[in-house]
Amino acid sequence: MKIGELAKMTHCTTETIRFYEKEGLLPEADRTQANYRSYTAKHIERLRFIRNCRALDMTHDEIRALLRLTDAPANGCGAINTLIDDHIAHVDTRINELGQLKVQLTTLREQCHGEQSVEDCGIVHGLTDMEVTAPRSRHTHLG
Repeated sequence: MKIGELAKMTHCTTETIRFYEKEGLLPEADRTQANYRSYTAKHIERLRFIRNCRALDMTHDEIRALLRLTDAPANGCGAINTLIDDHIAHVDTRINELGQLKVQLTTLREQCHGEQSVEDCGIVHGLTDMEVTAPRSRHTHLG
C-alpha cells in the first residue's frame, strides 16, 4: 500500500509517517519500481503501536526502548514493566505540578471580582506584584 493509504488506515498524516521513519521509529518501506513507498501490514501494526504510545504521552525515546524490547519477544517483560512504572511516576509528578499550578491560578483568579477596568483588575495587579523566583526545576521525562 502507498503512504496515503497507510495514513488513512492509521488516522495520521503522511508527514507523521515520514517523520517516524526519519526518527527510526517506523522502518522505511520498500520502494516500488516507480519509487513509491510500499507499506505492509507490519507497518500498520507498528504505526498503531507508536500512536498509542504517543496517546499515553510517551517520548520517542521511551517508544524506541519499547520497540527494541518488542523486537525480542522471547525475552521477559521486566524491562517493559520498569519503563511503564517510570512513566507512571512521571505522570504522578506532573499531576502534582499541575495541581500546584491550579492552586496558583485559582488564587490569582480570586483577586478579581466582577467587571472592572484593566487598571483595577486584581489579576493584573497580582501578576505584577507576584514575587519572581528562580524557575523551579520542572520534572520531566523528556530528554
